Amino acid sequence: MRLKHALFIPIALVLMAGVPALAADSVVVPKADLKWKDMGNGVTAAQVSGDMEKGKSRFFLTYPVGLVTPKHHHDADHYVTVLSGSITLTVDGKEHKLGPGSYFSMTKKASHTAKVEGNEPAVFFIEADGPWNVVGEK
Repeated sequence: MRLKHALFIPIALVLMAGVPALAADSVVVPKADLKWKDMGNGVTAAQVSGDMEKGKSRFFLTYPVGLVTPKHHHDADHYVTVLSGSITLTVDGKEHKLGPGSYFSMTKKASHTAKVEGNEPAVFFIEADGPWNVVGEK
């Protein structure tokens, strides 16, 4: 029984020592502090963590009303939540109507197109596993 107690305290101390390190990685960005960057064709992005050009990142992306993307892929796997607006996402020839709260992931350079539907821009939150790029396809 003493051995269990003797091991418990050092293990608890090690675990507690890691807590401040986790807190140091926290990110808080109020909407008013987002810095939007023009990505071309009316698309804008606001990075919240990482570096979109060099590696893993998390960012907001806005598509303007009426945007229809050409068929393309991204080299980095990425995971997307639709925050507002509506799009039709076409993957492997199948159309998916997506609105606020919808989720999709694009992995292994999956080819796709997107069309903004309705009278409101589409806003997404994206987590990318590597540098963000857009590679056009024929």
